Amino acid sequence: MRPGMRKLHTPDEVDPVDMNSVPAETPELATLRLKKNEERRLRAGHLWVYSNEVDTQQTPLKPLQPGQQVQVQGHNGKPLGNAYVNPGALVCARLFSRDPKYVLDRSLIVHRLKVALSLRERLFSEPFYRLVYGESDGLPGLVIDRYGDLCVLQCTTAGMDAVRDQILEALEKVLRPKGILLRFDSAMRRLEGLELYQETIGELPETVEVRENGLTFRVSLASGQKTGWFFDQQLNRGRLAAYADGMRVLDVYSYVGAWGIQAAAAGASEVICVDSSAAALEQVQHNAAANGVAEQVATLQGDAFEALSELRTAQERFDVVVLDPPAFIKRKKDSKAGEQAYHRLNQLGMRVLKKDGILVSASCSHHMGENAFQKILLQSSRHLDRNLQILERGHQGPDHPVHPAIPETAYLKTLFCRVLPS
Repeated sequence: MRPGMRKLHTPDEVDPVDMNSVPAETPELATLRLKKNEERRLRAGHLWVYSNEVDTQQTPLKPLQPGQQVQVQGHNGKPLGNAYVNPGALVCARLFSRDPKYVLDRSLIVHRLKVALSLRERLFSEPFYRLVYGESDGLPGLVIDRYGDLCVLQCTTAGMDAVRDQILEALEKVLRPKGILLRFDSAMRRLEGLELYQETIGELPETVEVRENGLTFRVSLASGQKTGWFFDQQLNRGRLAAYADGMRVLDVYSYVGAWGIQAAAAGASEVICVDSSAAALEQVQHNAAANGVAEQVATLQGDAFEALSELRTAQERFDVVVLDPPAFIKRKKDSKAGEQAYHRLNQLGMRVLKKDGILVSASCSHHMGENAFQKILLQSSRHLDRNLQILERGHQGPDHPVHPAIPETAYLKTLFCRVLPS
């Protein structure tokens, strides 16, 4: 065995049923040793290793291949766990196991899928949810969304890309889905040096039906946003019902109408869904009809900022305004411009509210903390000489569990606010 190499054994504790598929010779992992004191964050629970934390004199990064599995050690040589690496990325290693006996293979993935599935089946009455949420479910770089007997996968790291086939085998064993869509088209893959593509395995209809809060929605998994649906807002959309009965509602960045149609179903007198995509608004109309609220729901195509300005000029006023935009701050260096966009959007939203109106405002930018977001809403209200009451704080649902050591996994803020005259 070469110096700096460790021999590992696939653990039969993970899934004894799978041990028939374990090769006779188990893999050997190279080591990645950290500089002195750089293991503190990992010992505290984090899973990422940054390139400047590695002792490259003892364990050079350059010889390692993107996606290769390694054993991570402290400066004293004590194992911290196993990870996969990408020498060219800022986050050069991501831990997938604290136990150095475990390698990232079909057996371990099956085990992690079963653990993730047990949580979702406990909390959700129907199979529409995020099944795997990356680091929070012990599979960093992997997202799996479940749509009944269909699954959509997103893989954003070289380490997960390297075990693509094992992921598919594990998913087949645990769920036996009729169809799988690989949406490997996220821009994040470029940061890892990975190609962008889509691939369909099995049967995949052009559109699928999502059931949420007692309603049904038609979406496209291949051409829709993200994986086709935003499961993270499910609980928050359910809370909108308490504010919608008899109200005039504006749903901005509506996509296929998840917020607006649920407001209409809860008794809203009128709903206007605003989106820049004509295709999305066609789906809004279909979904409104499918849920028996077509007469209450209208659509307006256009840029959100321009549409809000036009509605204000036309002196349109609403009892409830929902603002659920895409992330305005995708990178930390975008913070200033993103904060300005949140300020402008929320001011425009408040301008079309009636005197005692409800603003439901969301941010999915993980670089925007909840306190900072709350401050933006406060400043926006004061700029218009309005008073603000925060009534409820919503976050991502339990199918997007937060890893307490990784702030990036807690990204969604949804504030239900009452906006009053001064």
